[in-house]
Amino acid sequence: MQETEKIWMNGELVDWADAKVHVGAHGLHYGSGVFEGIRCYETEDGPAVFRLTDHLRRLDNSARLLHMELPYSVDDLRGATLELIGANGLAECYIRPIAFYGYGELGVHPRSNPVDVVIMSWPWGAYLGEEALTQGISAKVSSWKRVGANTIPHVSKATGIYLNSMLAVIEATNAGYAEAILLTDEGHVADGSGENIFVVKDEIITTPHLSTSILPGITRQSVMEIAQAHGYAVHEGPLIRSDLYLADEVFMTGTAAEVTPVRAIDDHDIGPPGPVTKAIQSTFFDVVRGRDERWTRWLEYAAKAPAGS
Repeated sequence: MQETEKIWMNGELVDWADAKVHVGAHGLHYGSGVFEGIRCYETEDGPAVFRLTDHLRRLDNSARLLHMELPYSVDDLRGATLELIGANGLAECYIRPIAFYGYGELGVHPRSNPVDVVIMSWPWGAYLGEEALTQGISAKVSSWKRVGANTIPHVSKATGIYLNSMLAVIEATNAGYAEAILLTDEGHVADGSGENIFVVKDEIITTPHLSTSILPGITRQSVMEIAQAHGYAVHEGPLIRSDLYLADEVFMTGTAAEVTPVRAIDDHDIGPPGPVTKAIQSTFFDVVRGRDERWTRWLEYAAKAPAGS
């Protein structure tokens, strides 16, 4: 992680090195926090944050599912994010808002513990590497199952839930793969460790339904709209393991991963990025960089970075 000048913390900008919490914070012990991943892209009109308000609304919804009341409104956090980008002088960056129960009581119930809210921003390139975007990645179906929707609310982007993903991706990378794919207890495809997944067969695109305990991805929803604009049929429905192996194309989406092709799953070769994936990926990058007027509503601009930054 590349350090930047400032972090927004509980209503004020502080130096990167001074953004600290107590080791007794509830969120550290119990994973009682919620977060977002957001990207800001360099465009001809300055730094543009992709679907900033939508991400912050999801943060608020995630908190509500954890009985957490954020001390700042969505508009407050939007302003804070744009202020932080300007303060750090970044033309392009990754943004991480996080809210968690802080220092107070240390029982499982957070009770009257304060809610701390932090926003970080720093330069971060392609999550799985630049080559992954052009050549695709290999993925492994994990032995770890996706946590059920009635076990923990996966609609909430909660910190503690990601232990499930962490175990899956460690298993996959230890076995020589770039990413993991998780199944439900019933054997249906859910998602990657930090991405939603799409399968293309005969130019029909299928992505798992939210009932498979997946995060309602903002990039996922954006890609579905982009795909439909290209004339492709897009369905939310059940997928099983063999659908992955027999697919014409597979790709993953997410704020960090953007639109990443999958070239192989387990010992099954899917092949290089196909025409459907390439078309959607190309349009996606045009959208986020302000080159496609159809979706300018998804971009929220920050102040331009100072000259020479």
